[in-house]
Amino acid sequence: EIAKDPSKWQFPDVEFGTDLATEHERWLAETKFDSAVFVYNYPKSIKAFYMRDNDEDGGETVNAMDLLVPGVGELVGGSQREERMDVLVEKMKELDLDVEDYWWYLDLRRFGSVPHAGYGLGFERLVTYVCGIENIRDAIAFPRYPGNAEF
Repeated sequence: EIAKDPSKWQFPDVEFGTDLATEHERWLAETKFDSAVFVYNYPKSIKAFYMRDNDEDGGETVNAMDLLVPGVGELVGGSQREERMDVLVEKMKELDLDVEDYWWYLDLRRFGSVPHAGYGLGFERLVTYVCGIENIRDAIAFPRYPGNAEF
């Protein structure tokens, strides 16, 4: 669809491995499907190290999903977490992450873990969706602005 008229898009360069922008997410939910839609099996290259690779495609994608809704784009995001310690450490090394900086996270796996997943629902995104607010900045109870971070 983007190739038909790239001038209509702020981010027209989209291919496999490109992270979706809000305009792409909203187009999927509002135009393509005209409803809420789940997008899943994201490219590994755009997701966090702790997401479990999909075995079915040789690890090209991770077992992650987003719920996209009209008017907002992503409302909920989630993924299966990597529970295998050796794989987790190898992924961290591939991304040049200092394993020592993540000792606390690795301890969660070292002292026992099971296959599990997690998700997150952004509160401001939910308020935006439920109230029909056009811009998420209008739904933030404690807005951020330059110079107000205390730490």
